[in-house]
Amino acid sequence: MDAQLIAVIVVIAIALAFDYTNGFHDAANAIATSVSTRALTPRVALVMAAVMNLVGAFFGVKVAKTIGSGIIEVPTGPGALWLVACAVLGAIGWNLITWWFGLPSSSSHALIGGLGGAALAAGVAVQWDTVLSKVVIPMILSPLAGIILGYLVMTAILWAFRRAHPGRVSRGFRWAQTASAAAMAFGHGLQDAAKTAGVIVLTLNITGHHEGDSIPIWVLMLSATFIAMGTYAGGWRIMRTLGRRIIHMTPPQGFAAEMTAASILYVAGMGFGAPISTTHTITSAIMGVGATKRFSAVRWGVAGNIVGAWVLTFPGAGLVAVTLYYISTLFH
Repeated sequence: MDAQLIAVIVVIAIALAFDYTNGFHDAANAIATSVSTRALTPRVALVMAAVMNLVGAFFGVKVAKTIGSGIIEVPTGPGALWLVACAVLGAIGWNLITWWFGLPSSSSHALIGGLGGAALAAGVAVQWDTVLSKVVIPMILSPLAGIILGYLVMTAILWAFRRAHPGRVSRGFRWAQTASAAAMAFGHGLQDAAKTAGVIVLTLNITGHHEGDSIPIWVLMLSATFIAMGTYAGGWRIMRTLGRRIIHMTPPQGFAAEMTAASILYVAGMGFGAPISTTHTITSAIMGVGATKRFSAVRWGVAGNIVGAWVLTFPGAGLVAVTLYYISTLFH
């Protein structure tokens, strides 16, 4: 086995490690509301989320193409694989930092920040037009859409069931949350597993083992499997933040937030190939849903801490990637 092939395998392994951390970091996105309302037990919710993450990955080809060929130019030369490795390690580092503090930051934006930071350090061109149209603009619009649509969906539910018995409504929406949590987990797989697939394709293109932006089925299968494994491992710290600390969640609210977020993920991923954050989307949907009760029902201080983590994600992951890249230059 030649040295280049060994290096490719190592970089792919690092990408799959990121995929795994993405799974346990973002498991809360899919199931926190269902667990907090007792619609599902934690273990059943995690099994369901893992399975739907696996299935959703096969519908995220457009997102994978954006990550694999749309964020940075395909690098060349002896340091090219180091660039990808440092970018992904930067994202892993940021995931672990925010996981430790229980902050639901974006694994997606950590990966993109890591790619951008490592590319700038290596003198590789960043495709700013694509970053603006498919990352920055969706990053701004998706939380706004989550808040507005979450508010509207919850308002519609409150109006439709205004004369119904509260106990029966609550029981009914607990059952409905099984479907909405599954839809959210499917959207997470569609978005986040596909991003790792894009990184693997970028690695293969660098070394001539693949050409173009098509996504081989084995790459999707690997990415789907590792994010499903990570999801099953769970992310309990962040689950507490999303499920309990922003608002006190009821089953109708949980259903409204999950269906809102899932819809946005589908439109962005399958319609536009935009790698948006599942974290941004579900968190903003929870805020919009909570605001229908009363504005003060949302714990905006907690929400402010989360927004702070969002703002720091790009530069934070990028800085970790830059540091690692400069360290790596000592070895090649």
